[in-house]
Amino acid sequence: MPLSIDMLKIDTEKVAQKIVNGIREYMGKVGVKKAVIGVSGGVDSSTVLALAVKALGSNNVTALIMPDPEATPREDIEDAISIVKKFNVNMEYIEIGKIYRAYTESIPFFDPNARKANGNLKARIRMCLLYYYANTHNALVLGTGDRSEILIGYFTKYGDGGVDLLPIGDLYKTQVRQLALSLGVPKNIAYKPSSPRLWPGHMAEEELGLSYNEIDIILFAFYDLGMDLEAIARESGIPLDKVRRVMDMVRNSEHKRRVPPIIKVR
Repeated sequence: MPLSIDMLKIDTEKVAQKIVNGIREYMGKVGVKKAVIGVSGGVDSSTVLALAVKALGSNNVTALIMPDPEATPREDIEDAISIVKKFNVNMEYIEIGKIYRAYTESIPFFDPNARKANGNLKARIRMCLLYYYANTHNALVLGTGDRSEILIGYFTKYGDGGVDLLPIGDLYKTQVRQLALSLGVPKNIAYKPSSPRLWPGHMAEEELGLSYNEIDIILFAFYDLGMDLEAIARESGIPLDKVRRVMDMVRNSEHKRRVPPIIKVR
């Protein structure tokens, strides 16, 4: 059967309610009423913020906006602040540049040319700030990863992957965009090109070499429809080498989705 992005359409009202109920159930189980979210001004964090407010109330949600002066465009900061104001939640604004410089000046083996390692360090700084806030305010960290990012490993291990609960982790990126619009997230944020902003000019689809439409079709066909790679390429029109590249990403990032293995001695 022909594959298209239309196959990933969701009932946004039904999905939103399931996620809201899931947040409430988990928070009740662990006995915590407050949540903290790293808000970047992108679609994923904005959607999680909106869902958290529906589940917990705005007074119980705090947004941490943590821009990097070297890599975060002013537009993202403005979008993050605007979405926080729209949903009327508590906000803490922390530029991470000074913290990052403290690391670079303290690490004897720091390599200024190690772009990926340095970008991951910034993501882990943000994780530390989120957990410090959570620990000092009896809150849980709500993650902003979606299913597309989780499956292909497009997140930093113990960075944006270090969270307590993943509200949108069962939705592909294109489905998150649908849900965002239904929750009142402005269109310019819902359809903003994705980027972790770990270095200047960093854009997700450019780094991945595929669009999220292509990635989502491939993942949906493989995991939800059970199709093999050749059939996915044939029915979607996506070149087989791209299909294989996506599945290679899934395989090579398996360690990110697992608890570290324990070497048995008995």
